[in-house]
This record gives sequence, structure tokens and C-alpha cells, in this order.
Amino acid sequence: MRRRWVTVALVFASVLVLVGVFVVRSSPFSGSSDTVDRSQPAVLKAVRDLSQFHAAAGDYQVVLDIEKDVKWVPSALAGSRTLFVAAGTVNAYVDLSKVAEDGLTVSPDRKSVSLVLPPAALDKPNIDHSRSYVFSQERGLIDRLNSLVSSPDDQGHFYVAAEEKITSAAQSSGLRERARDNTQAMLTGMLSALGFQVTVRSAD
Repeated sequence: MRRRWVTVALVFASVLVLVGVFVVRSSPFSGSSDTVDRSQPAVLKAVRDLSQFHAAAGDYQVVLDIEKDVKWVPSALAGSRTLFVAAGTVNAYVDLSKVAEDGLTVSPDRKSVSLVLPPAALDKPNIDHSRSYVFSQERGLIDRLNSLVSSPDDQGHFYVAAEEKITSAAQSSGLRERARDNTQAMLTGMLSALGFQVTVRSAD
């Protein structure tokens, strides 16, 4: 009996929303409008030197399947399920400024060099908004009616979830190991060209 009364109340609320939609759309102020961009130009706030060698990058794609349910309410009336496709890039780098004081050793005869690098790290995922989109979305009646009179749903939580998924994928995909090997190869080649016998290894 309680669920029956909840359903009746939701149907009544849906009728009220429909009336509101009709009033808003029939209003003389609901016509098209112009958008004027009065934003100020970007201002340079700071410049900093970089000591990171970005040695590898991974492109990732994830499909999020996120469902929102309303307790005790049928999904046909309230709730949603969204498939969101997100694409992004993760850079892997070695921060050369973190080489320990004893991490660089030159032999007394100045013919050989030993270098110990800090472990490779991962940048925060860079989500490509041009390749990220809602693939499909199913919504209950009340949610569909609400979308007619409210602003579009904020998709920020989809991007946050995508960053977490892509970060997890990057951590287990061997991207840091690739950056470590590439950095070692770059430094070995550069120092060898200067006439040194080179030993480069990573702290990890």
C-alpha cells in the first residue's frame, strides 16, 4: 500500500512538472537570446623552469557505465543509467632535479660516469574533451521532465571517474617502466657522445 501511494504521488508530481514546462515555454521571455563574451584575455602569472624528462606517453580510453537509482521508486519513473566514453593521455617522466647528491659519480680519471636516477612518475591524466562524450543515456520519466526546465546535467563527475580509471590503467600498463628505460637510454647516449663510459640505473 505504501509503494502504491508513493507511485501516485510521483505521477502527480510529474503532472505538475508538465504544467510548469508548458508555462515556461509559452512565456514571452522564453525566446532565443544572444551571447556576448566580455571575458578578459589570459594573463601570464608565472614562469618556471622544468627539470622533468617526459620519456613516454600512453593514450587510454574507458567506457563508464554509471547507474543512479532512487530507492523504492521504479526506474521507469526516476533514476538514470549513462554510458560515457572518455579518452585521455598520461605522461610518464623522470624528475632529474631529484637525483641524490651521491647519485652522480665521476671516476678519478674522468673517463666513466655512474648515474642513479629517481623512479619514474606519472602525470595526472589529461582528458581529451573533444573525444569524450555521452554514448547513451536512459532516464526515468521525472528525470526527463526535469531536464526540460533545468540546465544540462553537470558531467564533471564523469570526468572525475574517468581520471581515476585511466590512472589505474596507466599504473598497471608498464608506462613508468617505459619512461625509465627511455630516460636511461637518452642519458647513456648523451654521455657516451661526450666520451664517457656510462652506467645509468634507476633507484627503483
